[in-house]
Amino acid sequence: MSEVKIHAETRREFGKGAARRIRRENKVPGVVYEHGLEPLHLTLPGHELLLALRTPNVLIDLVVDGEGSQLAIPKAVQRDAIKGHLEHVDLLMVKRGERVTVEIHVHAEGELAPGGNLLEHVIPTLPVEAEATNIPDGVTVSVEGLEAGATILAKDLVLPAGTKLAVDEDTLVLQVLAAQAEEAAGDEDEGAEA
Repeated sequence: MSEVKIHAETRREFGKGAARRIRRENKVPGVVYEHGLEPLHLTLPGHELLLALRTPNVLIDLVVDGEGSQLAIPKAVQRDAIKGHLEHVDLLMVKRGERVTVEIHVHAEGELAPGGNLLEHVIPTLPVEAEATNIPDGVTVSVEGLEAGATILAKDLVLPAGTKLAVDEDTLVLQVLAAQAEEAAGDEDEGAEA
């Protein structure tokens, strides 16, 4: 798991106009939530934050107004639908050793059985509980030789040490679908004559 240091400033202006001014300066408005405390409104550097968020479940070492540092993980990221720019970010303060619930990607490797079968990712990300400083990047599962009708449930995945499922163990994660055979054009013509 990667850890990125980001320097932020406390935000004192609120509303759409203030948010637009912040974005024009290539910064991103954000809110940090911590258990039992009032939310902290921040202004974060846009480019640094964008680079950090390329890593799923990145651990951010947040330095606010040049004082000390605290660990945070991203909880919600809003992007401009057309340009992809960061609009707003919500962060959650965490402590070393604290367990958090996050979503990790499920990666399939291997070739399905011959016959044109299709692999469906029923849930592409899996909710898990892990230590905040040891969140896995994802989980990999082999689909080598699986035939149509085969399924992989959450309980079938081998999770990294210290990680537990945060969903029902019988949740369907992947399934193999049979290829759909196309009807020959001649069969359709015969049906139309009858």
